[in-house]
Amino acid sequence: MSQFLTTLKNRRSIYALGRNVHLSEDEITEIIKQAVKESPTAFNAQSPRAVILFGEAHEKLWGIVEEALRPLTPAEVFPNTQKKLEGFKNGFGTVLFFKETDTVKTLQEQFELYAENFPVWAEQSNGIATANTWTALEEAGLGANLQHYNPVIDDVVAQTWDIPSNWELRSQLVFGSKEAEAGEKEYMEDDQRFRVIR
Repeated sequence: MSQFLTTLKNRRSIYALGRNVHLSEDEITEIIKQAVKESPTAFNAQSPRAVILFGEAHEKLWGIVEEALRPLTPAEVFPNTQKKLEGFKNGFGTVLFFKETDTVKTLQEQFELYAENFPVWAEQSNGIATANTWTALEEAGLGANLQHYNPVIDDVVAQTWDIPSNWELRSQLVFGSKEAEAGEKEYMEDDQRFRVIR
């Protein structure tokens, strides 16, 4: 198996995250930047955006999520939610992934034949950038898990970090040291997922 496929296989959802990280914030930032920049986008739109949170900003994000979920979560289960969020806060940082919407609208106007596809392609581009970043962090020895607390946190996040109005929050990738490994992964049978036609 190639090194790439091995890394891809090792990229798992790691929920037990810590701050025992051997890389500097600058080194991690460079990994994330390169992963996003080298991820393909339809028509080279380059619509994925990333905001990287470390330290107090990272912890503040998960406080924002907690306050947003408090009125939406039944009181009897909220302690479980708090425990889950505390696990994210224990990580080293978070990447907020956004979709830049003005570029999508411009391409829709320029290429009317494909107009309805550009939002879909932009979502695919975000997924590719996110997966590539996650895999690059795995290769660097870090664990991560992907969360989707948008849209309930969108407005507060935008206000807190002065996010442009044309950046639409799509996901939150939490990362840090691996304090426990992921469990075994189960796979569907190949004949249920793949067809080879010759």
